Amino acid sequence: MNPDVSVIIANYNRLNLIPRAIDSCRNQSCSIEIIVVDDHSNDGSWEWLQSQPDIISVRNEINSGQPFSINRGMALATGRYFKFLDSDDFLNKNTLHLQVIAGDEQQADIVISRCDEFHSKTQTIVERPEAGPWEDFTARQLGADYGSHMSAMIFKQELAIQVPRRADAAFMEDRMAILEMCLRNPKIAYVPGCAGYWVFHEQQMTNFNKQGMSTVVSHYQYRLIFKRILTVMEERNMLTPLRKKAACERLWILAEWIAKHHLHEALEIENWIYSLCPDFKPQYAGITGTLYKNIGFKKTQQLLTLRRNFLKLFI
Repeated sequence: MNPDVSVIIANYNRLNLIPRAIDSCRNQSCSIEIIVVDDHSNDGSWEWLQSQPDIISVRNEINSGQPFSINRGMALATGRYFKFLDSDDFLNKNTLHLQVIAGDEQQADIVISRCDEFHSKTQTIVERPEAGPWEDFTARQLGADYGSHMSAMIFKQELAIQVPRRADAAFMEDRMAILEMCLRNPKIAYVPGCAGYWVFHEQQMTNFNKQGMSTVVSHYQYRLIFKRILTVMEERNMLTPLRKKAACERLWILAEWIAKHHLHEALEIENWIYSLCPDFKPQYAGITGTLYKNIGFKKTQQLLTLRRNFLKLFI
């Protein structure tokens, strides 16, 4: 008989973290198969994985990236539901079997719970808001408000296999996958409680926020993802006012990030926002909100750039 859940993990040089991820999968009440695709690690990960008799492990012949690894894992999976777990994240003990029960009882395509943060430096947990029930799951995933995390969801096998991971959205492949699933009008079930932990690496996030190449590429991919998804939604008459507003809130944040170094590209996103929602108003308090209201996006960003450059003189 097929297992309830296939947990699919892509691993690359995470020998210090992947044992925790795998152990968290073992401590569950439902039947599980654990599939790990090692992306040609060179830190001993593959050797350790081979020593674990209760997991299915395969190795890429060359380093091929996370989308390829996840797709390879899906091809091996036989579970009724799929769970995608990053190799540094880990599951909570008490929620996965409840998600399976809810999925079966409600005939849901996606079952979602809360995903808390685990801060690696301080070894502390930050509890996030409960996941749902939301008025519109798709709008929540498009928007800037908390929408849980893929590692806290399970996906019906029949839905997941329709949405392979895309290499051209490698930095945001999980976001692209969820939104592509939304295009199929999935039935959603919500289970209270924490299903897993997204691990916050302070140094990694600091490096990401320095506007390096990875950051630039991720911003480009985010823009590409939204262009694709919103275009399809418009073609299918799925782009409701609520979804437009949610997308504009996320796109405004993206425009602010890009404006720090590429104002002309940020202005293109601003134009796109107002073509979607002509009456859109960014929700900011304080001086930033006043500036946006009185002098607009372009001049506000020019002033903020002047301020940043001025402050650099004293660093």
